[in-house]
Amino acid sequence: MEKNNLRFIQDQIGYEFDNLNLLEQAFVRKSYSTENGGQNNEILEFIGDKVLDFFVVKMLSTRFGHMTENAEWNEYENEYSEGELTGIKKNLVQKNNLAYRIRMLDLEQFLIMGKSDINQNVQEQDSVQEDLFEAILGAIAIDSKWDMKSLEDAVDIMLNPDEVFEDNENYVELIQEWTLEDHGDVPLFHYEERSYSSSFYIPFDGYVQKLSGLYERNSHQTTSFINASEYKYCCYLKISDEIKPFLGFGKSKNHARKNVCEFAYNYLERNDLLFSIRDEIDNPCKEQAIGQLEILARRGYFEIPDYDFSQEYDQSGNPIWHSVCRIEGEKKTYSAKSSSKKEAKKSAAYKMLNYVLDNY
Repeated sequence: MEKNNLRFIQDQIGYEFDNLNLLEQAFVRKSYSTENGGQNNEILEFIGDKVLDFFVVKMLSTRFGHMTENAEWNEYENEYSEGELTGIKKNLVQKNNLAYRIRMLDLEQFLIMGKSDINQNVQEQDSVQEDLFEAILGAIAIDSKWDMKSLEDAVDIMLNPDEVFEDNENYVELIQEWTLEDHGDVPLFHYEERSYSSSFYIPFDGYVQKLSGLYERNSHQTTSFINASEYKYCCYLKISDEIKPFLGFGKSKNHARKNVCEFAYNYLERNDLLFSIRDEIDNPCKEQAIGQLEILARRGYFEIPDYDFSQEYDQSGNPIWHSVCRIEGEKKTYSAKSSSKKEAKKSAAYKMLNYVLDNY
């Protein structure tokens, strides 16, 4: 594997390998080792599966559980039942979620495969991407000599559980979606253990997150001003060649990633660089309005429009078509008349198209 690819992978997962051979092994499929000799990622996958289970359970126990403060009984309790925790854990570690995370990190492209796998394009299969997720964790476990902090950071960064746990905007996902929409690629991350205060003594040609005057919400949903001395990790983020990189800080690597993504998203919003529904349609026009509305519907903005028709006649006996365009769940309806049924439908659709482009 090329040196720059190994660098990219380590930046994406937030872990620096001492033994890069282990990292490369995590990407080697059995089909390749059968044809060319050497080791593959199957044992690493087995190890990583157990690593993932352990840290997801740890995550659920610390996020939702605590020791009671009763003076007589000092016991552990969790806000969820055993069955509920089992369901949450299942959702986090299921095959399609792990595969999705691999794709969001853009790592499946580096799989090292034999001819049979290449011919079948197995790198696109969820099961293969799931195996890769677990093999990477297994490689980190061996390389770090089972360092708990390194493993916990890697699970947190690769799994991105906040999408499931938090109701707020998931800025990591939003930034990933923006870069995919902008240039068909993924955001580039790089992590360092560096305090907030020390970062101001190191030249950086980009946008630096300022913590002074900001506040944070704790687990009890109360807010307090940020104690910058606790922010001992930084995350660099590059989202486009046309925009300078961003630097954010946090109490952990994943916390720093969340903060720098929110920082970058706010920059895009202030500078009117976010994509909107209007970016989906190149040239809104009446002639193509029916199809353009359907395109937006199939991309998830709203339900497929419905059309109702009625016919009447003018004083000369010529037909006049009346068309009404409706979208389920939307109070607004738009109507149009024409001597042609098709033209009436186009006009009604065009009115609705202008409405959704202005309001969605």
